[in-house]
Amino acid sequence: MEPVAVLRHAPPVGENGYDVNQPALPLNVEMSHPKEPPRLPRQEFRTTTGPTRFATMDSPVGELTLFGDADSLSGVWTRTKTVPENWDRDQFAFQDAIAQLRAYFAGELREFDLPLAPAGTDWQLRVWAALTTIPYGETASYGQLARELGRPTASRAVGMANGRNPISIIVPCHRVIGADGSLTGYAGGLERKRFLLALES
Repeated sequence: MEPVAVLRHAPPVGENGYDVNQPALPLNVEMSHPKEPPRLPRQEFRTTTGPTRFATMDSPVGELTLFGDADSLSGVWTRTKTVPENWDRDQFAFQDAIAQLRAYFAGELREFDLPLAPAGTDWQLRVWAALTTIPYGETASYGQLARELGRPTASRAVGMANGRNPISIIVPCHRVIGADGSLTGYAGGLERKRFLLALES
């Protein structure tokens, strides 16, 4: 008869197949979670209450046109557009916005502190408010914003609203990029987008 091999030092095994002599995993072990993206407080938008005024300023990305009422900013155009005849030029009304934009381009300002009153649909306003949470020097993808807005399949709708953002630079639509890191589109042109992201890097 051939000898039968006997395993003399096998660890005792419980019903679940685990070594019963191994210490149990502590119940208070903290599991790691994916890092949440940095975010700023969401900007609260106003509603315009008076006639529209406008002002212009020179900048490294070309002449900017600022417009709104006497108390809030409704838009910053980075491309030349025809100003409606019923808008009054008022450089004084936008002196604070102009000063902050100049400080931003000089690398001296990272967060704008201005009353904003963009005009748009409820969805557009939600997207634009979400844009204000992306910090200086950071970016977010369209899909990421869609998930944060509770509509994970609405990347395209986020992109469309992003492209209609009327307050360029201050509401930072230039900080939204493709999921693969590509710049994708920008209403002000990709060269301006590239410049703004490089300025903030």
